[in-house]
Amino acid sequence: MLVKDSATPLALPQTSPLEMPRHSVNEAPQARKKRVQGFALTTVLARAFVLLLTVGLSWYGATEMYDVLNTNAVAGLQWAFLVLFCINFTWISFAFSQATLGLVFQLWPFSRRRKEQAVEGVTAILLPVYNEDPLRIRANIQAMHEDLMQQAPGKFAFFILSDTNKADAWIAEEQAFQPLLNDDAADCPIYYRRRHKNVERKAGNIAQWVTGYGGDYECMIVLDADSLMGADCLISLTRRMAAEPGLGLIQTLPTIIRANTLYSRIQQFANHCFGPIYASGLAAWHGYSSNFWGHNAIIRTKAFAEACGLPMLEGKAPFGGHVMSHDFMEAALLRRAGWGVRFDTDLKASYEEAPPSLVDVIVRDRRWCQGNLQHKAFVFAKGFHFATRLHLMSGIMSYLSAVFWLMLIVVGFALAVQAYFVRPEYFANPSLFPTWPVFDFEKARSLFILSMALVLAPKVYGWLAAMLNIRRCMQFGGPILLTLSTLVETVLSALYAPILMLSQFQVVYDVFKGRDSGWKPQSRDDGATSWKVAARAHCSHTLLGLGLAGGALFLSEELFYWSLPISFGLILSIPLSWLSGGAKRGNVIRYLGLMRAPEEKRPHPIVAMQHRHSLRQKGLNFDASLSSLKRLVSDSTLFYWHLAQMPIDEPNKAFCRAWICAEWQILNSDNIQNLLDHLSEKECLAILEHRELMSVMQKYLPKGERITARGERLAEV
Repeated sequence: MLVKDSATPLALPQTSPLEMPRHSVNEAPQARKKRVQGFALTTVLARAFVLLLTVGLSWYGATEMYDVLNTNAVAGLQWAFLVLFCINFTWISFAFSQATLGLVFQLWPFSRRRKEQAVEGVTAILLPVYNEDPLRIRANIQAMHEDLMQQAPGKFAFFILSDTNKADAWIAEEQAFQPLLNDDAADCPIYYRRRHKNVERKAGNIAQWVTGYGGDYECMIVLDADSLMGADCLISLTRRMAAEPGLGLIQTLPTIIRANTLYSRIQQFANHCFGPIYASGLAAWHGYSSNFWGHNAIIRTKAFAEACGLPMLEGKAPFGGHVMSHDFMEAALLRRAGWGVRFDTDLKASYEEAPPSLVDVIVRDRRWCQGNLQHKAFVFAKGFHFATRLHLMSGIMSYLSAVFWLMLIVVGFALAVQAYFVRPEYFANPSLFPTWPVFDFEKARSLFILSMALVLAPKVYGWLAAMLNIRRCMQFGGPILLTLSTLVETVLSALYAPILMLSQFQVVYDVFKGRDSGWKPQSRDDGATSWKVAARAHCSHTLLGLGLAGGALFLSEELFYWSLPISFGLILSIPLSWLSGGAKRGNVIRYLGLMRAPEEKRPHPIVAMQHRHSLRQKGLNFDASLSSLKRLVSDSTLFYWHLAQMPIDEPNKAFCRAWICAEWQILNSDNIQNLLDHLSEKECLAILEHRELMSVMQKYLPKGERITARGERLAEV
């Protein structure tokens, strides 16, 4: 039997459980409480503006396209083209309407200040991790911890919630985080917990914390592994929640930092320059029925426990099983229970990182696409607010739009082929005079120009808003660099757009074919892609682009030039993908001063703190190549700390093959290297997860560091 000495600190506080019942898809709210005070007039007007402008533009586009196609009578492929055009035109009209609304609110001189009041109690900061680089996370935590210790001691507590399922990554986490845990426990403690079974992924990770420890914390701030938030932002979030008891969630607007590749810099510049325009428009019409993006947000813990027990969907993955895009649904369930969900875009110092390369974005899109398409089960379910249904439809459409755009291109080319090979029927109807098919090129050109204007308008709005704010303009490098950066971002985004369209079509096709995306950690390195990997990923895109350009040139020179924005990007997809990742390749744009973000020249104090702690990590004795068990037996302090955190083993040895095999190999191996040569990953995890096996592993510690029966940390009795 092993006993714990009181000198060994535990990685977690005492439990304080909350009940978190699981809800169903169709569940009418019972006695819904009116916790938020209805609509503000601005919200009503904003919704009316978006609705009327979207409907008006969509109707105009539909009637104009009908006139363009109505040569004799609209039939066959023309009807298909018209329907697809209307769907796509409505989608870009909706985006344009929100951006236009956002510009109005960005330039509006009278901004309302949110209510805040003093906070009692402690707010939990939850940081879920999954097979991540622990030193990067450690630097983020140290920066936030230092900032909070200066500005709000005794008001926050960190919880690192690990779902890591690889043995080496798990012990690397413990080695990186263990020196931080419970440091300054009274003022800002840091706790660590790893789940042995990562059921329901991140949503299950958060839910398990709520049911175990949520009772002691009025609110929780949920972060991602790459999240960084300043103390002023964290404090404002808690005070705003305290000021409005009917609020269940406040989402901040995360801005992208530390972009060091070409593709991440494109995303970073767009996020800083154009993002606030979209965000202002969204916040204006969302009101108290906004959305949740899964991180950099504060949630009322008891409201979450009461409302956000996610349903299990019928059937198998990809459409069945647990809810993958849990954040949308958690906001929806909070709103269904009567809690307000708000998007506060005025809060600063809320940061995240972007995927480093095009390939990484496509990998992430595969998971997001599956999660968003699952939401079809909720769109028409009982009890949801109409704004919630729009959020869910927008999430679905963000991926289906790629399908509709590709179908529109295919049908358009089919019409061109039909016009080239099929002789027109001049006497289709009995008549003395022929009926001449007349294609209205002027209207077609005007409609194309209007479509491009709607697509590009948000970028122009972002540029204009920055130009009118001298201080912000200078943060982007001044008017000349800001204008050049906007043009470069527009051109590069246009080149990458057809590649993303085709890739998203492929991931939608995969989902409908029934292929589950699984759960892969997001890439946090520089995303450098070899030519071989890029060629394998984009060979089909290149061939399609060549076929598209060749076919268009064969049919007509005008069609070739009209299709060039699509075919050109696809033809260059391999070099574009190769250029997208890699810090050295991305630095060329940085050296030219293009696509600069405000945080690069004068970073916020929390970003400077993070950078300072990140540099200090390089001085740590942290060998990433060491296996988990070697780390433990080479550091007796870490070994006995790990052992102290382990729960009592459940009597399931007879049913655990990995346990039995690992035990036999430990007993029959003379040294640690001999043991590692024969252990599988499952057997290694079995050792790390079971107290009985870890106790036997003491034989590999140096003799002078083994614990006797009266040892300080753990002892065999």
